[in-house]
Amino acid sequence: MIKSFSQEKIIILHPQDNVGIIKKDVKKGEMIVIDKEEFRNSFKVRENIPYRFKVALKDIHIGDKIIKSGEIIGKAMQEIKKGEMVHVHNIEGLRGRGDLKNKE
Repeated sequence: MIKSFSQEKIIILHPQDNVGIIKKDVKKGEMIVIDKEEFRNSFKVRENIPYRFKVALKDIHIGDKIIKSGEIIGKAMQEIKKGEMVHVHNIEGLRGRGDLKNKE
């Protein structure tokens, strides 16, 4: 079983995740470097992102699934660049929605 990865600025819960959780406010231009075999990645933060919000770990295209904790939590409603915040302004949530039952 692969465990989550945490460092000073970010938590990644599963190696399949395409978003990470910010552990403290980060500013546009800050670098996040992840140097762990299952999670190796680096990117420049493209906008200020507050504590506990999600950040894209790779480019995410319209319609792509948003994966956190190894599970699909939503889909992209617009292009999201690596290092951008992932939140209600650019994704449609798919969890806990009774209106989507039996549609996927």
